Amino acid sequence: MSWQTILAIGSGGFLGAVVRAYLNGQINHHLPHTLPYGTLGVNLIGSFIIGVLFAYFSYTTLFSIHAKSFLTTGFLGALTTYSTFAMETVFLLSGGQILMAATNMALNLFGSVLLAGSGYYLFRHFLA
Repeated sequence: MSWQTILAIGSGGFLGAVVRAYLNGQINHHLPHTLPYGTLGVNLIGSFIIGVLFAYFSYTTLFSIHAKSFLTTGFLGALTTYSTFAMETVFLLSGGQILMAATNMALNLFGSVLLAGSGYYLFRHFLA
């Protein structure tokens, strides 16, 4: 891996982490906190965006490997937050909130896959 790719991933990761913290805070501030909606929100948003990007990348050679690495591995890798999702689920389980933990797992898993596929296929169908 070249130093340019490493720099692109690191730069994207920095920005993605900042955006994640901001969005997570905003979502949690505006929605009731019975479920970790902030984490769910960034996971779903990031999944949709990566679907759109991969569809777009399949239609163009406009982006270099460095730009793709910046956007996907860096920015979206830091924006989405499955380690936080896992720990929040552990906390729900340890608090005896089995149904909320299962809901959190189902929404993150199936929602992320659904939105990644939706972004990919919507872009391919309507915009390309």
